[in-house]
Amino acid sequence: MRSNNRETANKRSEIALGGTARTPKDAVALYELGLNFAEISTNNFHKYLNYIDGFVKVIESINFYYLCHGPNEGNPNDIGSLKSDYVPRVIDILETLPSLNVSLLTLHLWMDRRFVNPDVIDYKTRILGEIIDRAAGKRITICLENLSENWEDLAPAFKELPGLHLTLDVGHAQLLRSETSAHGLIAAYPDRIKHIHLHDNFGGNSPENDLHLAPGKGIVDFKGIFDALKGIGYTGTATLELKVEEIKSCLSFVNELLH
Repeated sequence: MRSNNRETANKRSEIALGGTARTPKDAVALYELGLNFAEISTNNFHKYLNYIDGFVKVIESINFYYLCHGPNEGNPNDIGSLKSDYVPRVIDILETLPSLNVSLLTLHLWMDRRFVNPDVIDYKTRILGEIIDRAAGKRITICLENLSENWEDLAPAFKELPGLHLTLDVGHAQLLRSETSAHGLIAAYPDRIKHIHLHDNFGGNSPENDLHLAPGKGIVDFKGIFDALKGIGYTGTATLELKVEEIKSCLSFVNELLH
């Protein structure tokens, strides 16, 4: 029955739906919900390393695949921390991804000109270029996730780095702004969007407002955003960034959006 549900969903939509997995057990649970893939969280780097063998065993036994979400950057204005901590962790993570057949890695690097110093944004653009070069040899696409940026904030990085792509986070697009930045990002970068993050909130002006509610539980205009995505012919992947137990409650709502 699970495979029939998955086959039916694939016939109705060209957008593949997945969920966040922090453990191999999460990945199995997502498969049993009928999802197509798991996006592995690496924010707790040491736990991730301990789970790699388990993640490998999962995809050896079921028809499933993985994407990956990189770690948080820490202080977004601290170049020293980026050099000594963030970049080495991302490089170490890249080395593990071929064993998991991962083809897409989403990275967190805040580029909002209202809050991040220009020299730090320049540095982040340079390190993204270095990471993209490393990833190319492993056939891994690097996506930058929007946090609170509008399309203009990301323009210098996308101009400088033709190999950089976008993970459109529709929940983050609602934060630190009077209205969603999602429509501007979709219009500006229709060919750069390779992945979507789905979660809801009520807007707000602090990290505490990034509630990661199930879609439909907040104020994010999912219908309008998905209409815009359909308008550009988006056919990539979308991750429900929720706890596994929260995903089942919103699958009907999300499937309506996708189809």
